[in-house]
Amino acid sequence: MRSRIAALIGAATLAAGVAVLAPAAPAGAAPGCAPTAVTCTKAATKAEGFVVSEAQFNQMFPNRNAFYTYQGLTDALSAYPEFANTGSDTVKRQEAAAFLANVSHETGGLVYVVEQNTGNYPHYCDATQPYGCPAGQAAYYGRGPIQLSWNFNYKAAGDALGIDLLNNPSLVEQDPAVAWKTALWYWNTQKGPGTMTPHDAMVNGAGFGETIRAINGSIECNGGNPGQVQSRIDSYQSFVQILGTEPGGNLSC
Repeated sequence: MRSRIAALIGAATLAAGVAVLAPAAPAGAAPGCAPTAVTCTKAATKAEGFVVSEAQFNQMFPNRNAFYTYQGLTDALSAYPEFANTGSDTVKRQEAAAFLANVSHETGGLVYVVEQNTGNYPHYCDATQPYGCPAGQAAYYGRGPIQLSWNFNYKAAGDALGIDLLNNPSLVEQDPAVAWKTALWYWNTQKGPGTMTPHDAMVNGAGFGETIRAINGSIECNGGNPGQVQSRIDSYQSFVQILGTEPGGNLSC
């Protein structure tokens, strides 16, 4: 059973099953932006300095779903320019490896685009929220690299990114750049059950273990599921090797 991102109010881990191929992004302009958009230009510029090359990305995810494109990831970088772009070259590579290792664990190596247990779909509508669930009771299931779920998380991520995900949650499984942006939103802004964001954990030297705590610490850390923790660590150690750097300390939680 694969663990997944806990809801901000503490949803339980849910099981994964057989992969579902998501629709491909429309042909033409880069996903999520028009050809002349300023954000596209910024994304392209940022990609030139991104510490993960397309060849390295493909090496990390040899069996990935075609939905999870390298172009989608690099197009998303402009949303959080501090990501993998803060501190020394070693820290930048460590943060990129840490993010992608956690993403790999959450999605089975970038295979799963959507949550596989459809029976859970109606459970992610918190009707106590004043904005409700305008896309439908069962519309807020896990999607994307860190399996965004719950109506309040779709609203928070959408508000931060300037995208109406509350009314259009399916964008996270239809647009690769939007999918990657939601994962970067969580990584850079959310503490989850931890005490710091995953980004802060990596750039401030707290170590990879603190990123696990922020993503699924209430279920996996402090002896909760050492096998899942080790799986994340194994991916991280593999990815830092691909990126030509060292893992640093404090790998576990």
